[in-house]
Amino acid sequence: MSASDKHPPADLAAHENQFLTFLLQDEEYGLEILRVQEIRGYSKITPLPNSPREVKGVMNLRGTVVPIIDLRVRLGLREAEYTRFTVIIVVTVGAKIVGLVVDAVSDVLNVEAKEMVPTPDLGAGVDTSFLNGIARTGERLVSLLNVDRLVGNTGTPALTA
Repeated sequence: MSASDKHPPADLAAHENQFLTFLLQDEEYGLEILRVQEIRGYSKITPLPNSPREVKGVMNLRGTVVPIIDLRVRLGLREAEYTRFTVIIVVTVGAKIVGLVVDAVSDVLNVEAKEMVPTPDLGAGVDTSFLNGIARTGERLVSLLNVDRLVGNTGTPALTA
């Protein structure tokens, strides 16, 4: 383990360290709070033909057509029925706005730089490029997502930042 492995990534340590946490399949994830525009209850989505499986379609958000991505599918988790707790987190990715479907929103988490650790190396067969690191808060471990890499790699030209 090199010295750089013991410290959080510089881009993560430089931010305000507030994250919106949410659940996917009973696991907790976090997004930088400054990237979140709003949280909406799940509503009707218009499907798009020939789009990747994770792209559920688009919705009209105050006159803007917003692509909607199911994070369960994007992260390779099993799909689940949407419930009354299912929400869409509307985030900014570069100049674009994208909606992310998650199981439920948890909390706003304040994380000090010393509580963040880099993503462990899980070997060549595991893609962790969409993670900025992991936050340790008490007994909880929260995977911190890099929304640019996560949404920018959908394979859909309209969604790349």
